Amino acid sequence: MRVLGVASGSAALVLGLAGSALACNIKDFSAEAKCDGGKGVIVVTDTDASAKDATVSVFLKGVGGVETKVGEQPVKGSKEGASITFAEDWKPSATYRIHVKAGDIVDEDVQPDLVTPSTACTTESETPKPTASATPSPSSSPSESAPAQPATPAPSASGSSSAPAGTAENAPSPAAGESNLAETGANSNTGLIAGVAALLVVVGGGAVWFGMRRRGAGRNG
Repeated sequence: MRVLGVASGSAALVLGLAGSALACNIKDFSAEAKCDGGKGVIVVTDTDASAKDATVSVFLKGVGGVETKVGEQPVKGSKEGASITFAEDWKPSATYRIHVKAGDIVDEDVQPDLVTPSTACTTESETPKPTASATPSPSSSPSESAPAQPATPAPSASGSSSAPAGTAENAPSPAAGESNLAETGANSNTGLIAGVAALLVVVGGGAVWFGMRRRGAGRNG
């Protein structure tokens, strides 16, 4: 009987230790901040092999100890791990408190608190794209690379100035024409000069005739 009592006590102790090992524990819960399609999410995983029903609550810790409740979800653990996701577009380096309530067994926070990565999730819309001004459009390239057409020289004053200078310089001016007329006698003094010349001719002729007549009378006497 004594031997049976010791055996029974040992078995109860073993079963108790085994039950304690399989019981739900706060260490069975873990939290992680991830990105899903460019949006932030918080994933809590329950690896409780006893599959105890639990409730997980997530709180965002603010400045001065102020907390904001993000959400609350039920979870039933498994040996492989059961995960629940909270849609929370978290900011870089933010702190979240994860609280677990599993009946009368667990009622505490996951330690340590969850701190998000220092880099936020990015979406495709936030990815910088080349602007139209940075890449030249095909339509503008030909016009810019087309060789410039030689400009046709327009007739200007230089065309008239290229004519032989002698033509304009050798042409008689009105003043020159008037001076030539004066030299040829086409002037108002021409008649007076002609009259004086005729008178001199007559006087000279009369003097010659008178002289010859006196010479002839002297010879006859």
